[in-house]
Amino acid sequence: MTELASPTVKVSTRPAETRRDIGIKRRYAAERRFRAYGITAITLGLLFLAILISTVVSNGYTAFLQTTITLPIEFTEKVIDPKNERATDPKTLMTANYPVLVRNALVKQLGLDPTKRPLLKQATDMISPSARMQLRNMVVADPSLIGQTVPVTMLAEANIDSAFKGQIDLSVDEGRRRVKDQQVAWMNQLADAGVLKKSFNTGIFTFGASSRPEAAGVGVALVGSLYMMLIVLVLALPIGVAASIYLEEFAPKNRLTDLIEVNINNLAAVPSIVYGLLGLAVFINFAGMPRSAALVGGFVLTLMTLPTIIIATRAALKAVPPSIRSAALGLGASRMQTIFHHVLPLAMPGILTGTIIGLAHALGETAPLLLIGMVAFVVDFPGSPLEPSTALPVQIYMWANEPERAFVERTSGAIIILLIFLVFMNLGAILLRRRFERRW
Repeated sequence: MTELASPTVKVSTRPAETRRDIGIKRRYAAERRFRAYGITAITLGLLFLAILISTVVSNGYTAFLQTTITLPIEFTEKVIDPKNERATDPKTLMTANYPVLVRNALVKQLGLDPTKRPLLKQATDMISPSARMQLRNMVVADPSLIGQTVPVTMLAEANIDSAFKGQIDLSVDEGRRRVKDQQVAWMNQLADAGVLKKSFNTGIFTFGASSRPEAAGVGVALVGSLYMMLIVLVLALPIGVAASIYLEEFAPKNRLTDLIEVNINNLAAVPSIVYGLLGLAVFINFAGMPRSAALVGGFVLTLMTLPTIIIATRAALKAVPPSIRSAALGLGASRMQTIFHHVLPLAMPGILTGTIIGLAHALGETAPLLLIGMVAFVVDFPGSPLEPSTALPVQIYMWANEPERAFVERTSGAIIILLIFLVFMNLGAILLRRRFERRW
């Protein structure tokens, strides 16, 4: 009978303390590597964020400065109302040749020869075409200006504005840039005389859409976004909170409520463009609501924000200790009194935080608004949510597609405005949470 060979057992010659020290060193080395990975990831994230913000700010901070030209405009009656018909025909003041007034002022300011039309055209091209509407509105509002000479501050044309801000390389050949050498000389002459200068651009907050970059602003977009955020707040907050209270406090735990919870979580992850398709099909095609209206945009953003508010509200309700409910019920409070007098006030910080985050998310959405037609060219401010309007992110999208160099500046400036709104909304959510949060 052969004997089975016993397996060879290797006995470590290292002391137990040495093996333990090696294990500890390996564990510490793994922790250091993991810490280094985390620091590297945070550093890269901050680096990319810094690059993004610096790029936007460097391209857009000049949008808050505007080059203006102040000229003494002589509101000559021969140009505005040569037949003295303004008393019987108010349209006379609307159709007058106001660019002639600008040209005459430039002729006197620059000492030009009125017979040299090419030079006159180059000079008048330095003034924004929006000056015609500006002078017309002044005369229509106050016809007594006719016959007077009044200093008027007008916007410089976009290329002159860019050149004065140093955004156009004037050292290149004249044929490769839109600002002529003669215009550069006049620009320096007007700047030395204090006629041409830079000032804070209030128009970026008050102007509407315009094909001229110097006369374009986000005023209409801000009003449209305000209307939509009010609609979202009025609809999404009460509906979301009511749905959350029912699901968390009153609904029985069965397959139906489980299905509803799964669908709510899935809706929070649905791409926003799907909500745009839903709004186009239901609110515009089926219900017949007007396109480009802030009301439709508010309804679409409400549907998109509801899952976020419901999830945040349910999490806030769950965070309230069960002892609060037990104590209220033990003292004789009804189920409804327990929820609305004790649980809901304690959960309100989390509810407000989730609502503000949802509103901030809705404020930056573009895709669903594009599908419901909020890309209209809207010049006038909407008087109600039913009138055509646009939104701030949509305005950024439209400006980004424009070929002019000045619209790049306007696009970055509008992005800065949007980022400021988002930062303040998220900061408000953080402050609310820290101010009212209670730790159990």
